Formats: sequence, C-alpha cells, structure tokens
Amino acid sequence: MLHYLKFFLFHAIGLASLAALYAGGTATTIGLLAVLGIYILGDAIGGDDLSTPKYRHPRILTFQLWLALPLLATIVYVAVTSTHSVAGVMLTGLMIGMVGTITAHELTHRTWDPVSMLIGRWLLAFSFDTIFSVEHVYGHHRYVSTLDDPATAPRGRNVYFHIVASTIKGNISAWEIEKKRLKRERRSALSPHNAVLRGHAMSVLLVAAAWAVGGWAGAGYFVLCALTGKALLEVVNYMEHYGIVRDPATPVQPRHSWNTNRRFSSWTMFNLTRHSHHHAQGEVPYQDLKPFTDAPMMISGYLTTIAVALVPPLWHRLMTPKVLAWDRTHATPAERQLAAQANARSGMKAFNTGDMHGI
Repeated sequence: MLHYLKFFLFHAIGLASLAALYAGGTATTIGLLAVLGIYILGDAIGGDDLSTPKYRHPRILTFQLWLALPLLATIVYVAVTSTHSVAGVMLTGLMIGMVGTITAHELTHRTWDPVSMLIGRWLLAFSFDTIFSVEHVYGHHRYVSTLDDPATAPRGRNVYFHIVASTIKGNISAWEIEKKRLKRERRSALSPHNAVLRGHAMSVLLVAAAWAVGGWAGAGYFVLCALTGKALLEVVNYMEHYGIVRDPATPVQPRHSWNTNRRFSSWTMFNLTRHSHHHAQGEVPYQDLKPFTDAPMMISGYLTTIAVALVPPLWHRLMTPKVLAWDRTHATPAERQLAAQANARSGMKAFNTGDMHGI
C-alpha cells in the first residue's frame, strides 16, 4: 500500500500550494519558500529510492495522474481570482510545471490511450505547450543528445538562452513533424486535423477563461504564470541532457540522460527522476521505471538541480567535471570524437583526442 500512497505526495504538494494561494499575501510567499525548502531538504536528507515494486493495480496509478487536471484547474482559478503577486506567479508557475507538465509528460506518452492523451494535452495547454505532445514524443525521443534535438543543451550553453532557443526550435520541430504526418494522410497542415493548431487553440481558450473570471488583469496574470511554467520545462530539459552527446547511429541508451534517484523527487514527480530508463524505453509506465544506478547522475534532486542551473557560474563549475567524467566512462569511441568537437566549440577544457583514446 505504501508504494501506492507515496505517489499521492504529489497531490499533497499541490493542495498545500492551493491553500497558500487561497490565503494570499504573506502566506503565498511562505508557501513558495516551503515548497522549495521541502524539496531541497527532502532530497538532501532523504537519500535514494532504489525500490522496484510490482504493482497489481496499475489503474489506481493512472487515476492518480488524471486527478492532476482538476487539481491544476483549481490552483490556477484561485491564483487568477486572488490577490496577484510575484510570489503568486512563481508558485502558480511552479505548480503548472509540476502538476501540469510532469503529469502530462507521462500521459502523452500513452499514445494508445485517448483519455490520457486528452487530459495530458489540456494539462500542457496551461503552459502554452501542447506542442510538447508532438515534439517530445516524436522528435526529442528520436534525436535526444544529438545536434538535431532542440531540447538537448550543448556544452557551455547558458540556461536562459536555452529557454528561448529550445522554445522556438521546439515549436518549429513540432510543426514540421505534424505537417509530415498530415501529408502522409493527404490532409492540409492548415486544418482542424493539425494537433499543433488545436493545441494552441486550447491555450487561447484558457486565457479567455482567465479573462472571464478575472478580467484583463486576471488574463495577464495567467499568461505570466503560464510562461513561468513553460520556462520551468525548458530548465528541466536543460539539466536532463546538458552536454551529453550521442552518435546518431547508436540507439538511445540510459547513459544518454542525466538521472537521479532522490527519494522525495521520485515520489512527488511520478518517477520523472528515473529519466535514463525513460529515454531507453519511453513506453514504460512511470511506476515500472528502474533506478539505473550506473547511469550518469544529476547534481541532486530536481528542484535542487533547477536552482543550481539558474546560477550559470555555479552550474558550469559543478557540471563541467561531470560532463568530462561522462566522456571518460560512458562515451563510445565515436562519441568521444563528438565530445572533443563539442568541447572545442564551447571552449571547455577537456582531454584531447589522443588522451581520450587512452581512456
């Protein structure tokens, strides 16, 4: 039973944030700091979760995912209709990223399940990012850790530049993927069959709903919260694959993603932390992902690593040794050549090609 209940910590964090937003004022700031502190301290002292239980009732775990939509809708409604503040934008944006995008990430991989896909896309609409259900599933998972992947940050890139670059290139990639799909079906890209256009329309409807309940101030406030949630996704993309290279002729393997097994992040993020297994086998449900302790590891849990990524000098100081260690211990000979080229482009101090051959 514990293994089912632990994932409800996700909803507890959402409900606590909802209460802080409803109380408003100083309570919202306290709620934001509490969420950040709980994650950072929880991952620091909670250790790793390496358990791989067998679940006999997976429908319960799917229902937990579906509950994210009414939870997020309530959080955003309260945020839009309450006193607006900077702390409110940050906390609501954080919830859009966590309650919305994390859950949608799992649901939109279930392309065989129309209910999960519909709920997942509505969750993504809260961050103006329904294209994620197209680009991430059919683009990112195919091209991860190569130069063709918009979400993979090359060595030396600044996280703030990545937020903008990945957003623009991701939208272009999603449009091209969807256009090719429609062409195969002999349909026009400019039609209701285009998932990219339908997805943007979903986000427009949410902005209209925010206007209906909160006026222009409410609509503008929601846009700020949505963009914060979208930026958070791109920070996560940044840290999940930063600096890793892959020979395009090589299948995606666990070593091509940064992983973490921190207990608190794992339990409250539906095992998003087990990212290495997810990229090796994207169709595996979150509860069945394995910890892969030999995969390259992040700095710590997700919120801690996000906080570090937002301070570029600190990020590069901590990550450069990890990236160079990846070259030594995880890269194939062909990938070491790619790594040497990436280091030359970024100015990263690294082993030369001759040294790499001797590793």
